[in-house]
Amino acid sequence: MPMTVIVTRDVEARYRGFLASIMLEVAPGVYTAPDLSAAVRARVWTVLENWWGELRQGAIVMTWRDGRQPGGQGLAFLGEAPKTIVEADGVLLVKRELP
Repeated sequence: MPMTVIVTRDVEARYRGFLASIMLEVAPGVYTAPDLSAAVRARVWTVLENWWGELRQGAIVMTWRDGRQPGGQGLAFLGEAPKTIVEADGVLLVKRELP
């Protein structure tokens, strides 16, 4: 199972308690889980999406290993512009969509 990392910024305390109950907080607002299944990851993200939809405060980024994506990483975002990983001349870059 792949490593999952969630980074939070300027979110309410409920996120910290929830994430710390299922993941290791390795730095303030940075949570990791080396063996989170895809189903559990999806459920965690659904909770975060629902809370963020109600509160609309701060930002959350989640990344995990996904062999179908460029660079082998999946990305999900709440509260900031979506980004994608692209390959340009053999170099991986993060592309931000402009509004």
